[in-house]
Amino acid sequence: MFRTALLVAAKDLRIELRSRVLLWQVVPFGVVALLLSGLALGPAHAGNSSAGPGLFYLVTLFVALLMINRSQAIESTPGTKASIATLGLDPAGVFLGKSLALCVELWATGLVLLAGAILVLHTALHGALVALPSIGVTLAAMAAAGTLYGALTAGGDGAATLLPVLTLPAFAPLLIAGERSFSAALHGGALWEWWVILTVALVAYLAVGVLLYGVLEES
Repeated sequence: MFRTALLVAAKDLRIELRSRVLLWQVVPFGVVALLLSGLALGPAHAGNSSAGPGLFYLVTLFVALLMINRSQAIESTPGTKASIATLGLDPAGVFLGKSLALCVELWATGLVLLAGAILVLHTALHGALVALPSIGVTLAAMAAAGTLYGALTAGGDGAATLLPVLTLPAFAPLLIAGERSFSAALHGGALWEWWVILTVALVAYLAVGVLLYGVLEES
Protein backbone atom coordinates (compact mmCIF):
# COMPACT_ATOMS: atom_id res chain seq x y z
CA MET A 1 0.00 0.00 0.00
CA PHE A 2 2.72 2.48 0.95
CA ARG A 3 4.80 1.64 -2.11
CA THR A 4 1.76 2.30 -4.29
CA ALA A 5 1.19 5.57 -2.43
CA LEU A 6 4.73 6.75 -3.14
CA LEU A 7 4.44 5.78 -6.81
CA VAL A 8 1.12 7.62 -7.25
CA ALA A 9 2.36 10.69 -5.37
CA ALA A 10 5.54 10.83 -7.46
CA LYS A 11 3.47 10.49 -10.64
CA ASP A 12 1.10 13.33 -9.71
CA LEU A 13 3.95 15.61 -8.63
CA ARG A 14 5.91 14.93 -11.83
CA ILE A 15 2.85 15.79 -13.92
CA GLU A 16 2.39 19.00 -11.94
CA LEU A 17 6.04 19.99 -12.32
CA ARG A 18 5.92 19.44 -16.06
CA SER A 19 2.61 21.25 -16.62
CA ARG A 20 3.44 24.15 -14.24
CA VAL A 21 -0.30 24.76 -13.73
CA LEU A 22 0.27 25.21 -10.01
CA LEU A 23 3.11 27.67 -10.52
CA TRP A 24 1.65 29.82 -13.28
CA GLN A 25 -2.09 29.67 -12.59
CA VAL A 26 -3.07 28.47 -9.11
CA VAL A 27 -0.45 30.29 -7.02
CA PRO A 28 -0.92 33.64 -8.85
CA PHE A 29 -4.68 33.33 -8.31
CA GLY A 30 -4.12 32.85 -4.59
CA VAL A 31 -1.72 35.79 -4.37
CA VAL A 32 -4.13 38.08 -6.23
CA ALA A 33 -7.04 36.97 -4.01
CA LEU A 34 -4.94 37.68 -0.92
CA LEU A 35 -3.97 41.08 -2.28
CA LEU A 36 -7.61 41.93 -2.92
CA SER A 37 -8.41 40.87 0.65
CA GLY A 38 -5.79 43.31 1.90
CA LEU A 39 -7.20 46.07 -0.26
CA ALA A 40 -10.69 45.34 1.05
CA LEU A 41 -9.47 45.80 4.62
CA GLY A 42 -7.69 49.01 3.71
CA PRO A 43 -4.14 50.01 4.64
CA ALA A 44 -5.23 51.48 7.97
CA HIS A 45 -6.88 48.26 9.19
CA ALA A 46 -4.85 45.47 7.59
CA GLY A 47 -2.32 45.31 10.40
CA ASN A 48 -4.80 45.89 13.21
CA SER A 49 -7.63 43.66 12.03
CA SER A 50 -8.21 40.19 13.50
CA ALA A 51 -9.44 38.99 10.10
CA GLY A 52 -5.97 38.01 8.86
CA PRO A 53 -6.11 34.29 9.77
CA GLY A 54 -9.65 33.98 8.43
CA LEU A 55 -8.73 35.64 5.15
CA PHE A 56 -5.68 33.41 4.83
CA TYR A 57 -7.80 30.28 5.19
CA LEU A 58 -10.54 31.62 2.93
CA VAL A 59 -8.06 32.18 0.11
CA THR A 60 -6.50 28.79 0.85
CA LEU A 61 -9.96 27.21 0.47
CA PHE A 62 -10.40 28.71 -3.00
CA VAL A 63 -6.95 27.52 -4.01
CA ALA A 64 -7.58 24.05 -2.58
CA LEU A 65 -10.76 23.63 -4.64
CA LEU A 66 -8.82 24.43 -7.81
CA MET A 67 -6.11 21.97 -6.86
CA ILE A 68 -8.59 19.19 -6.02
CA ASN A 69 -10.24 19.59 -9.43
CA ARG A 70 -6.79 19.53 -10.99
CA SER A 71 -5.84 16.36 -9.07
CA GLN A 72 -8.96 14.54 -10.24
CA ALA A 73 -8.53 15.78 -13.81
CA ILE A 74 -5.26 13.84 -13.93
CA GLU A 75 -7.17 10.62 -13.21
CA SER A 76 -9.81 11.47 -15.84
CA THR A 77 -7.38 11.29 -18.75
CA PRO A 78 -8.13 8.46 -21.20
CA GLY A 79 -6.75 5.12 -20.10
CA THR A 80 -5.70 6.12 -16.59
CA LYS A 81 -8.40 4.19 -14.70
CA ALA A 82 -7.97 1.23 -17.05
CA SER A 83 -4.22 1.24 -16.40
CA ILE A 84 -4.77 1.32 -12.63
CA ALA A 85 -7.19 -1.61 -12.89
CA THR A 86 -4.82 -3.56 -15.13
CA LEU A 87 -1.86 -3.03 -12.80
CA GLY A 88 -3.97 -4.03 -9.81
CA LEU A 89 -2.93 -1.07 -7.69
CA ASP A 90 -4.28 -1.00 -4.16
CA PRO A 91 -7.05 1.66 -4.00
CA ALA A 92 -5.94 2.57 -0.48
CA GLY A 93 -2.45 3.22 -1.79
CA VAL A 94 -3.84 5.31 -4.65
CA PHE A 95 -5.83 7.39 -2.15
CA LEU A 96 -2.83 7.91 0.12
CA GLY A 97 -0.62 8.79 -2.85
CA LYS A 98 -3.02 11.34 -4.28
CA SER A 99 -3.58 12.80 -0.81
CA LEU A 100 0.19 13.05 -0.27
CA ALA A 101 0.75 14.78 -3.62
CA LEU A 102 -2.11 17.21 -2.98
CA CYS A 103 -0.80 17.82 0.54
CA VAL A 104 2.69 18.69 -0.76
CA GLU A 105 1.16 21.09 -3.30
CA LEU A 106 -1.02 22.69 -0.61
CA TRP A 107 1.97 23.06 1.72
CA ALA A 108 4.01 24.76 -0.99
CA THR A 109 1.14 27.08 -1.89
CA GLY A 110 0.37 27.68 1.80
CA LEU A 111 3.92 28.92 2.40
CA VAL A 112 3.53 31.43 -0.42
CA LEU A 113 0.15 32.59 0.89
CA LEU A 114 1.48 32.82 4.45
CA ALA A 115 4.31 35.04 3.22
CA GLY A 116 1.69 37.09 1.41
CA ALA A 117 -0.37 37.38 4.61
CA ILE A 118 2.70 38.69 6.42
CA LEU A 119 3.43 41.25 3.71
CA VAL A 120 -0.07 42.26 2.63
CA LEU A 121 -2.15 41.74 5.77
CA HIS A 122 0.74 42.65 8.11
CA THR A 123 0.34 39.42 10.06
CA ALA A 124 2.94 39.15 12.81
CA LEU A 125 5.91 37.05 11.66
CA HIS A 126 6.42 35.38 15.04
CA GLY A 127 2.76 34.39 15.31
CA ALA A 128 2.79 33.03 11.76
CA LEU A 129 5.80 30.86 12.56
CA VAL A 130 4.14 29.57 15.74
CA ALA A 131 1.01 28.74 13.72
CA LEU A 132 2.97 27.00 10.95
CA PRO A 133 2.64 23.43 12.37
CA SER A 134 -1.12 23.77 12.84
CA ILE A 135 -1.41 25.18 9.32
CA GLY A 136 0.45 22.12 8.03
CA VAL A 137 -1.93 19.73 9.81
CA THR A 138 -4.97 21.69 8.58
CA LEU A 139 -3.79 21.56 4.97
CA ALA A 140 -3.01 17.84 5.29
CA ALA A 141 -6.56 17.19 6.52
CA MET A 142 -7.93 19.30 3.65
CA ALA A 143 -5.88 17.24 1.20
CA ALA A 144 -7.26 13.96 2.55
CA ALA A 145 -10.85 15.23 2.57
CA GLY A 146 -10.46 16.84 -0.85
CA THR A 147 -9.12 13.64 -2.40
CA LEU A 148 -12.03 11.69 -0.94
CA TYR A 149 -14.73 14.10 -2.14
CA GLY A 150 -12.93 14.67 -5.43
CA ALA A 151 -13.26 10.96 -6.18
CA LEU A 152 -16.94 11.11 -5.23
CA THR A 153 -17.68 13.86 -7.77
CA ALA A 154 -15.23 12.83 -10.50
CA GLY A 155 -16.73 12.01 -13.86
CA GLY A 156 -20.20 13.31 -13.07
CA ASP A 157 -22.06 16.14 -14.70
CA GLY A 158 -21.20 19.48 -13.14
CA ALA A 159 -18.35 18.03 -11.08
CA ALA A 160 -16.62 21.42 -10.84
CA THR A 161 -19.68 23.00 -9.21
CA LEU A 162 -20.72 19.95 -7.19
CA LEU A 163 -17.32 19.65 -5.53
CA PRO A 164 -17.59 22.92 -3.51
CA VAL A 165 -21.11 22.03 -2.38
CA LEU A 166 -19.94 18.71 -0.95
CA THR A 167 -16.57 19.78 0.41
CA LEU A 168 -17.53 23.03 2.16
CA PRO A 169 -19.38 21.26 5.01
CA ALA A 170 -16.41 18.91 5.40
CA PHE A 171 -13.91 21.76 5.31
CA ALA A 172 -15.87 23.99 7.71
CA PRO A 173 -14.60 22.45 10.99
CA LEU A 174 -11.06 22.36 9.58
CA LEU A 175 -11.19 26.02 8.61
CA ILE A 176 -12.66 27.04 11.96
CA ALA A 177 -10.08 25.07 13.95
CA GLY A 178 -7.28 26.28 11.70
CA GLU A 179 -8.35 29.91 12.00
CA ARG A 180 -8.71 29.68 15.79
CA SER A 181 -5.31 28.06 16.18
CA PHE A 182 -3.76 30.72 13.91
CA SER A 183 -5.43 33.48 15.94
CA ALA A 184 -4.32 31.85 19.20
CA ALA A 185 -0.74 31.76 17.91
CA LEU A 186 -0.91 35.47 17.06
CA HIS A 187 -2.34 36.47 20.44
CA GLY A 188 -0.65 33.96 22.73
CA GLY A 189 -3.71 31.80 23.38
CA ALA A 190 -3.97 28.06 24.01
CA LEU A 191 -3.48 25.85 20.96
CA TRP A 192 -3.95 22.31 22.24
CA GLU A 193 -7.74 22.06 21.90
CA TRP A 194 -7.57 23.06 18.24
CA TRP A 195 -4.72 20.61 17.69
CA VAL A 196 -6.96 17.82 18.97
CA ILE A 197 -9.73 18.71 16.49
CA LEU A 198 -7.33 18.97 13.55
CA THR A 199 -5.51 15.72 14.38
CA VAL A 200 -8.73 13.76 14.86
CA ALA A 201 -10.10 15.13 11.58
CA LEU A 202 -6.90 14.19 9.71
CA VAL A 203 -6.90 10.64 11.08
CA ALA A 204 -10.64 10.24 10.40
CA TYR A 205 -10.42 11.36 6.76
CA LEU A 206 -7.39 9.17 6.14
CA ALA A 207 -9.17 6.15 7.66
CA VAL A 208 -12.37 6.72 5.67
CA GLY A 209 -10.39 7.27 2.47
CA VAL A 210 -8.36 4.09 2.93
CA LEU A 211 -11.56 2.10 3.47
CA LEU A 212 -13.83 3.63 0.83
CA TYR A 213 -11.68 5.08 -1.97
CA GLY A 214 -11.88 1.92 -4.03
CA VAL A 215 -15.68 1.91 -3.83
CA LEU A 216 -15.84 5.57 -4.89
CA GLU A 217 -13.50 4.95 -7.82
CA GLU A 218 -15.72 2.15 -9.11
CA SER A 219 -18.98 4.12 -8.75
